[in-house]
Amino acid sequence: MIVRAAIVPSPPLLARGLTGRAEVLPELRAACAAAVARLLSAPADVVAVVGPGTATATFASGERLNVAAYAGGPGEHRPPRKTPLPLAVGIGAELLDEAGYAGPRALESVDAAATAQECARVGARVAGLAPRVALLVVGDGSARRTPAAPGYFDERAEAFDASAEAAIRDGDMAALAGLDAGLAAELMATGRAAWQVLAGAAGLERRAPGQVMYSDAPFGVSYLVAVLDVR
Repeated sequence: MIVRAAIVPSPPLLARGLTGRAEVLPELRAACAAAVARLLSAPADVVAVVGPGTATATFASGERLNVAAYAGGPGEHRPPRKTPLPLAVGIGAELLDEAGYAGPRALESVDAAATAQECARVGARVAGLAPRVALLVVGDGSARRTPAAPGYFDERAEAFDASAEAAIRDGDMAALAGLDAGLAAELMATGRAAWQVLAGAAGLERRAPGQVMYSDAPFGVSYLVAVLDVR
């Protein structure tokens, strides 16, 4: 059973191995740290990290992000390096490490193209990992909020992000499960599948009011940080 959930985004800038001591988006970092601290304050038998990837998979609890896969500036040509973890899952694992969490953890990816029904099944499985599960959900909103965004500007992006934020703030799991996967893909909202895993884990009939701790779109990408008490 899910006892508490936290939602954080997955920009590479959250990885200390990439930014070092540079304070990039300190407000976002602080919000993520606070959300993870709140998550870990719930009595739980295991902390599960779920984020989007190229496939639905389970990883060893000791796996960590290979930051070298995301390093390198413009003009640098390096041989491609693959990380054993999808970026979002690796960011989640690093946030747990930064919070000093050394207890049992489960690292899970969900196919970013998975249907809402497939996400719900993953969520139900994750919720059954232990009697009390704390769930860290990692993923971004749309990446088309401004002309400078990775996907350029799309006028539908702001409304999509607002609907996702409203569902999370209200703890409306049915609304979260109802997010349009096709539209999310067009808007490059990679967190959609992970958010729908949360809906499946909590139960679509459940209302789990959330506290939004950060919501902004720096670089034209929507980043949301929130904590939900699911019990």
